Amino acid sequence: MKRRNLIWYPLLFVAGCSAARYNTNGSREKTAVMRPEKLRFAVTDVKGLEELQLYYDPFRETLEEVLKIKIEFYPVENYFEATAALKVAKLDIAWAGPSEYVVIRSRTNAVPLVTISRPGYYTVIAVARDSGIKSLADLKGKTIDMRNLGASASHLGTVKLLIDAGLDPRLDFYTVMSGDDSIEGLQRGEIDAWGSSAYRYQAALKQAGASESDYPLIAQGPMLPGDILVVSGHMDPDLVAEIRTRILLNEEKLLASIVSVKGFDKFKNAKIIAANDSDYDMIREVYQAMGQGNFIQNK
Repeated sequence: MKRRNLIWYPLLFVAGCSAARYNTNGSREKTAVMRPEKLRFAVTDVKGLEELQLYYDPFRETLEEVLKIKIEFYPVENYFEATAALKVAKLDIAWAGPSEYVVIRSRTNAVPLVTISRPGYYTVIAVARDSGIKSLADLKGKTIDMRNLGASASHLGTVKLLIDAGLDPRLDFYTVMSGDDSIEGLQRGEIDAWGSSAYRYQAALKQAGASESDYPLIAQGPMLPGDILVVSGHMDPDLVAEIRTRILLNEEKLLASIVSVKGFDKFKNAKIIAANDSDYDMIREVYQAMGQGNFIQNK
């Protein structure tokens, strides 16, 4: 990965927590970590300030309380805009999905901070009961709805399951990106299989008034790495360490702010852990297998 010169906030830092340095005698002594007056925060798949405020204001307020630094929303149109903003230090902290993270990481020197690891975050593939499809091998030549291009659980997770079963994603099946969380495509017979997260599968069954026996699973993938918070590489490493520590120490409070929002039930019983970049290698492997390795190469 390319390393760029460290970019410092001009005139925005004030004295804060303690760090360490070496004096002229070679002994270690304490010095002040420079702390910004505010940090700009974005969610890479949320467009506009109104939606940010609607879904993420409780988290923003709690993060502000935990870090004791003002947190200001920075709306972006997509993760490409977030990537650009991180790269030039216009954005300080970003909340990204797993597939978005590997793109951001490949194109910037952004630092992985913490991962929001949630139970049940794995890919499942469902079919209609009377389809005659019993295994992944039966999907050769079939049409599969993977919901959204680049989505970690529905698109990349489904492709990984098919690759592991010996199918070539460029030749052996047809892909549909309906953008629909429901199983209506299966109900109408427009698709042969439907891939998404286990959480969305259960929600889709409930919405349709159907059972697992109506739309049985033929495959279940491994646990996927969770959403991740990253910070721009311009930030003082000692400040990054302090932010990570404060977040980890206040895990319960931050998670409570997330699940307080309607529609965020998927984060119930989640955990906040220190981020490990290698956990996201499985996402990178799928991009490579799809022939899109250039998309996540260092720029």
